[in-house]
Amino acid sequence: MTSQNQKGTAPKGQTASTRRMARHYVMQALYQWKMAGASINAIEAEFRVDNDMSNVDLEYFHEVLHGVPEHLSDIEAAFEPFLVERSLVELDPVTQALLRMSTYELKFRIDVPYKVVINEAVSLAKKFGAEDSHKFINGVLDKTAAVIREVEVKADRGN
Repeated sequence: MTSQNQKGTAPKGQTASTRRMARHYVMQALYQWKMAGASINAIEAEFRVDNDMSNVDLEYFHEVLHGVPEHLSDIEAAFEPFLVERSLVELDPVTQALLRMSTYELKFRIDVPYKVVINEAVSLAKKFGAEDSHKFINGVLDKTAAVIREVEVKADRGN
């Protein structure tokens, strides 16, 4: 979980906007990893040099960027049953990156509410994805969250 200081606020560098920027860059980095096949370390170094990372939660960026490839088979196994008449290889690289990143968060970052994970992915899909891909991503992640975060989702829905 995210630690808090004595005043009850998140440590420096951990705000909603810095996390949002971390996700933005993770999605782009995972896209690049898929398309170029470069190592995650090389991609991370390139992003840190080529982008203004002053408003990015760098710890989160590093964790998620490295966590996705490390747990790739578990992550894909969690959302693949919900792809509905599509296979993983048929998905465009942006959709793949968003589903992988978000499923990582659902599985390994339980400190982040499932609704936040889904909303952030939908927002990025609207910005970078194909037309209406945000609807597909929303549906897949909603079903994935219902399995991975069953207790949280049921509590939220009053079940």
